[in-house]
Amino acid sequence: MTTVEAIEKEIEKFSPKELAEFRRWYADFDADAWDAQIEADAASGKLDALAEEALAEYKAGKVREI
Repeated sequence: MTTVEAIEKEIEKFSPKELAEFRRWYADFDADAWDAQIEADAASGKLDALAEEALAEYKAGKVREI
């Protein structure tokens, strides 16, 4: 059994209250991980091409308000 499988089995044993607490914790944990990844990608220049493309489309008038 893998670590993930063991964790899954433990989560299946949670009471509804424990599951709600876990969901809140995991949502925060996942959001923090996502933020860290975006920050790292931005700092390393991985998003530069996307930003340049968006700015070029904006300057060319290829945008619409949402």
